[in-house]
Amino acid sequence: MSGRRANGDSSVYFSDSDGKWHGWVTVGVKANGAPDRRHRMGSDEAVVRAKVRQLERERDAGKTKKAGRPPTVQQWLTTWMDTACARKVADGTMSPRTLDDYRSKCRLYLFPGIGKHRVDKLGAEHLDALYLSMIKQGLASGTVLKTHRIIARALKVAMQREIVTRNVATLVEPPQAAEEEIEPFTQEEARALLAEAAERRNGARWSVALALGLRQGEALGLRWKYVDLDNGVAKIWWQLQRLTWQHGCEDAHACGAAHHRKACRKNCTAHKDYKRGCPKPCPKDCTDHAKACPERTGGGLVFREPKGKNKRLAPIPPPLVPLLKAHRAEQLRERLAAGQLWEEHDLVFGQPNGKPIDPRMDWEEFKDILTAAGLRDARVHDNRHTAGTLLIEAGVSPRVVMEILGHSSMRMMTRYTHVASVLANDAAKRMGDALWG
Repeated sequence: MSGRRANGDSSVYFSDSDGKWHGWVTVGVKANGAPDRRHRMGSDEAVVRAKVRQLERERDAGKTKKAGRPPTVQQWLTTWMDTACARKVADGTMSPRTLDDYRSKCRLYLFPGIGKHRVDKLGAEHLDALYLSMIKQGLASGTVLKTHRIIARALKVAMQREIVTRNVATLVEPPQAAEEEIEPFTQEEARALLAEAAERRNGARWSVALALGLRQGEALGLRWKYVDLDNGVAKIWWQLQRLTWQHGCEDAHACGAAHHRKACRKNCTAHKDYKRGCPKPCPKDCTDHAKACPERTGGGLVFREPKGKNKRLAPIPPPLVPLLKAHRAEQLRERLAAGQLWEEHDLVFGQPNGKPIDPRMDWEEFKDILTAAGLRDARVHDNRHTAGTLLIEAGVSPRVVMEILGHSSMRMMTRYTHVASVLANDAAKRMGDALWG
């Protein structure tokens, strides 16, 4: 007499009700804790037993798919960003700005391009077609590369969690991003900029930008407690960032549609008769209305620590020290004038009431300085490139420049290779003097 079959063992039997052979294999556990049993059937016993053995081999090799219908690419990307990425933001291993960039590129390119494919049915050819479409739209190669990296990271996590059996993004050759072309100011242009800025409130802010090569957020987030004017060094340990608001309500779509309808009663182009209010679903992406959500979270101006090697010490050039001392004295006079309206944030560069300077206001001030100084249009970030360029031209080692600017690798220094022509010409002259001089 044979022993009783143990729980979880596979079974094969004939059913008189349908005249078929049936096989059952336990391959794991479902999300709710119940056994995940898979069914195979056929009219021939040998065929069904072969199917059962094949399923057992897949189970033992860890190659069986999880129970349930796999999500679409859009569903998985949304889940991945709202859970895994959000957790990394919460524990400080991912910048909120990085997650904002993920959400933006998903909304603009990945969702409309490949979002409706089931994640396990996504093929390399779908990614190739997406990237080709983006290039034909005239998008920068760097944008295409960032989009590729987002889907590749999301699929890597999906594979780790056994949602897919392979990461198809690894089968696609990553798009090559063109090297960023920088346009630093010349020494004469930089001095003209500083001369104009010196006549303005917070003029030392632009001296710091050019002398220390700080990013905009690093300059606006600089605090006096981290500036040692006696020893001429600044600790670049904080940065000011404007983060995107997120819905805090349970139904972002309903919230967004409600705010859109309210605005449309004033001026609606979604339909002819705006008095009827806006149609459902909301014709705009409801995430656009998160800043109007009464329970919004996570947005606005915040102070954050920079990641990795961006947290650094920056030497202050001696001529900049008296400028910062004079700036601090003027700031103390503003504080006394503001009285109870003053908000203490210990900021080196703030508004007349002590509040942080909005990056947009800072950008507008810079544009106004360029116009008044008769200089070409430029980005705020070009001040940082100018600092790196002037240091290289002065003969400072690229390794030292990397540490001062807080670059993560020497690869980032390749953007300053245009300066090599100055040094190379000098080297050529010396070689000529040695051979023919």
